[in-house]
Amino acid sequence: MNGSPFVLIFHTPAILETFLKRKDPLTFAESYFKCEMDIEGDLAALLALREQFNRLHFDWRLKGRALIDQLIKQVRQPISFRPFQLTHLAAAKEVLTHSRNESKQSIQFHYDVSNAFYALWLDPRMVYSCAYFLTETQDIASAQTAKLDLICRKLQLTRGDAFLDVGCGWGALILHAARYYGVKAHGVTLSSQQYDYAQQQIRKAGLVGRVSVELQDYRDIPGQAQYNKIASVGMFEHVGIKNLAAYFQTIRHLLTSDGLFLNHGITSDTKGWPNNLGHTFVNRYVFPDGQLETISHIQTLMELAEFEIIDVQSMRRHYVLTLKNWISQLVNQHEHALKHVSEATFRIWLSYMTASRLSFENGHLGLYQILVGHRTSDHMKQPLTRDYMSVKPPTRPAILDF
Repeated sequence: MNGSPFVLIFHTPAILETFLKRKDPLTFAESYFKCEMDIEGDLAALLALREQFNRLHFDWRLKGRALIDQLIKQVRQPISFRPFQLTHLAAAKEVLTHSRNESKQSIQFHYDVSNAFYALWLDPRMVYSCAYFLTETQDIASAQTAKLDLICRKLQLTRGDAFLDVGCGWGALILHAARYYGVKAHGVTLSSQQYDYAQQQIRKAGLVGRVSVELQDYRDIPGQAQYNKIASVGMFEHVGIKNLAAYFQTIRHLLTSDGLFLNHGITSDTKGWPNNLGHTFVNRYVFPDGQLETISHIQTLMELAEFEIIDVQSMRRHYVLTLKNWISQLVNQHEHALKHVSEATFRIWLSYMTASRLSFENGHLGLYQILVGHRTSDHMKQPLTRDYMSVKPPTRPAILDF
């Protein structure tokens, strides 16, 4: 590679010619997904240049067709993979309102790829959100356990609590909360594959009757003041900015007057999810309904919903470490991944997570846990210090005897 961090391999003259003439990063990315072009070396170094593509200048002599033919004459033939299919939701239907139907389609587009695919690079309990690292060298499985404990400690979960996990994923948090903190836990998800997996894990853990999960939109959770502890982990990114106020009102409606709510989610350094390269990529290929807001605006909306903000913790550095672990494992499992997804899907996920890692490193993305409660005198009883939140090895408490 002659000292270069990466090398681009174009498999046809047309692809190279398109790259030189158009310099469109999304066209360039799709050529990579289609295996019309390959990247050898450091993918992160290439993606770090993504905002500079339109400013690249090529000498006029490079635009001659003869030279283009010369450049690709000796290039190897592309590897044969399953055909790339343009199945991303945004290509067929733009998410406009985050209606119940759109939200269901979007969640299933992202999370119902394949449980087996996710299992290749997630930890054994399938936790698909930012871990909590006590050291930089900690393994991802114990770091995810530490994150689950951190949430349970912040919520001060105790035996008998009625706990709701909004967007429960594959069920790791509700299982952990019931097994180690004695709560009665309920989770909701819009992903059929997550729902089926969580049901299996509940039965396997012998927690039927103490843990339940439902295939349901958060807007349809019945009742009022039904739960004294609520968490939402990596879910509100799907809500839609216009719906955030209603989302927080819904949570407030479900929470008892003395209850606590913890929201764990990704934020942006730019208000309002403007139209740009990164946002278009995410919505076209990964999260059709994904929208992020600034931490300041999110806190304002929480206060307008009459929540009192009790604690805010930035975990941006932790997400960089989480993504490094996921990326390394995904790359190591490339061959096995192709048994469950196409090469195009593999490349999309690898590109997405690599670009996300860069965005967390440079501060364009953030990750915050925000703990809130009703603005009542009950929260004058909160502990005076944050010591009760501390998670120290061993990170897992003793299993409760029911």
